[in-house]
Amino acid sequence: MLFWLSDLSDGGDVFNLFRYITFRAGGAFFTALIFGFIFGQPLINALRRKYKDGQPIRKDGPAHHIETKAGTPTMGGLLILAALSLSTLLWARLDNGYVWLVLGVTVAFGLIGFADDWAKVSRKTSVGVSGKVRLAAGFAIACAAALIAAQLHPEDLSNQLALPVFKDVLLNFGWFYIPFVMFVIVGSANAVNLTDGLDGLAIMPVMIAAGTLGVIAYAVGRVDFTEYLDVHYVPGTGELLVFCAGLIGGGLGFLWYNAPPAAVFMGDTGSLALGGALGAIAVSTKHEIVLAIVGGLFVAEAVSVIVQVLYFKATGKRVFLMAPIHHHFEKKGWAEPQIVIRFWIISLILALIGLATLKLR
Repeated sequence: MLFWLSDLSDGGDVFNLFRYITFRAGGAFFTALIFGFIFGQPLINALRRKYKDGQPIRKDGPAHHIETKAGTPTMGGLLILAALSLSTLLWARLDNGYVWLVLGVTVAFGLIGFADDWAKVSRKTSVGVSGKVRLAAGFAIACAAALIAAQLHPEDLSNQLALPVFKDVLLNFGWFYIPFVMFVIVGSANAVNLTDGLDGLAIMPVMIAAGTLGVIAYAVGRVDFTEYLDVHYVPGTGELLVFCAGLIGGGLGFLWYNAPPAAVFMGDTGSLALGGALGAIAVSTKHEIVLAIVGGLFVAEAVSVIVQVLYFKATGKRVFLMAPIHHHFEKKGWAEPQIVIRFWIISLILALIGLATLKLR
């Protein structure tokens, strides 16, 4: 919205700053951060008044969670979504299709998560909206996003899968690209959702991944960078850096209240929305495979659940003491902050590896 101020510039004044994506990304970051600091505590107080019992704790989870986390309000993802949406609408170019694509996916998945969280707290049970209903809604949103992305991408990249490291290599998926994108977005949303099981565990890796994807989006959106790096040029994606900066700012504002011991949980409202956002950014920038590297922690969490379920059905035994894998380490005696910080470190390492694929050609 504020981009229009650049029209007032004669080329040498303060209004000229609004032409620069990096300047507006900084504005989005601080807008979201300040929003989180200002409205975080009032939101927590409102959630406590409305839902005094807080988020229902699963009885099949770690036993000490029932004691240590009972009564903590959920739906804190509303704070992130509000901060992110406001900052994006203020600082991004609203004539950019990729901005609306990613923001739309984020809000839509946030609504699915909100419905699930609301069902849990209103019924006072850890079981919310049916998993089949959530998946169906998620795939419907992802299908719409895939069709829009195919139209937004340049003709030579539409329905193509770009491979990292191998320059100029494109796999023509044809119409199979649509279900592939659906899998990427829905898989990303649910992987982040599975990771959100300890205080601060999910939000920092999400911010790290968002920062990495923001750099990638900025790079592939500039023809001079893509020529130097030998990556595919996707015009318009640079504007997603503004969105990613808003996500990081809103995430930090939320982490202020989510740091152990958490005063609020993001709930499915936040985890599904943020996971969907990462998937949509990866699709927009043609870096779907790199997302699996950058978000490797989320992949590991999801795979641990899949392996646990399949192996138990086949043998009646468990591979992990408890899944997702962060609960396995809890069972092994690791303290919660120890798990959280070590997983943050792993996320940072994976992000650096993902960034390295830009230059390794």
